[in-house]
Amino acid sequence: MLKFFKKTIKKIVGSKQDRDMATYAPMVEQVNAFFQQMQSLSNDELRNKTLEFKQRIAEYLSEIDKVIIETTERANGLDDFAEKEMLFDEVDELQKQRDEQLEVILLELLPEAFAVVKETAKRFTENERLTVTATEHDREIAGNKNHVLIDGDQAIWKNEWIAAGGEVKWGMVHYDVQLIGGMVLHDGKIAEMATGEGKTLVATLPAYLNALAGQGVHIITVNDYLARRDSEWVGPIYEFLLLTVDCINNYKPHT
Repeated sequence: MLKFFKKTIKKIVGSKQDRDMATYAPMVEQVNAFFQQMQSLSNDELRNKTLEFKQRIAEYLSEIDKVIIETTERANGLDDFAEKEMLFDEVDELQKQRDEQLEVILLELLPEAFAVVKETAKRFTENERLTVTATEHDREIAGNKNHVLIDGDQAIWKNEWIAAGGEVKWGMVHYDVQLIGGMVLHDGKIAEMATGEGKTLVATLPAYLNALAGQGVHIITVNDYLARRDSEWVGPIYEFLLLTVDCINNYKPHT
């Protein structure tokens, strides 16, 4: 009887997975709408979206950042320990409010930011070379890695590079289920995916979005090999979008 009751309820309200999918479906549509718009952008315009997003975040947080700076300066200028401590407690509370505001603007940017990553993945899949206006960022990468070439004022990005000691050619574009996986991770939840379903590709989405805040993002894997491999495998996608990438396992001690 109980089993029958559970099956009946499931048919009426759906499984939790069904409900979760329905929750994220509208945002997937937004991502894909922006994705269609991104296809008309030049390579420079696409990667410069990163700068635009950072500016939008800075503007959204400008008021509370100003208050935090002013309150911190006031605290540092005090000699009275009790007053100083009280102001630093106020700074801590302001920082919590800032984190909440940051979550709001990141959620607002999510559909467009995910679309930028998806379009970048698509362009690397469909083109052996992507040419952009060379920046200091490009020149620094070209000095250390062979997949970026500098030709005068242009930087040429290849879609083949070295990862885990072997040459790989980029050939992945995010499916809708991977967009949902990225949203789930951004929400601080666990996205369970089977081997081969694109967990590494999923991580590019929330990692890029949260990196826009300028506070750094850590992606954790189950062993040293995967940490090094994945940082080299997907690193050029982030780097093309004007972010920096490194792997803590390249340094010692790292245990």
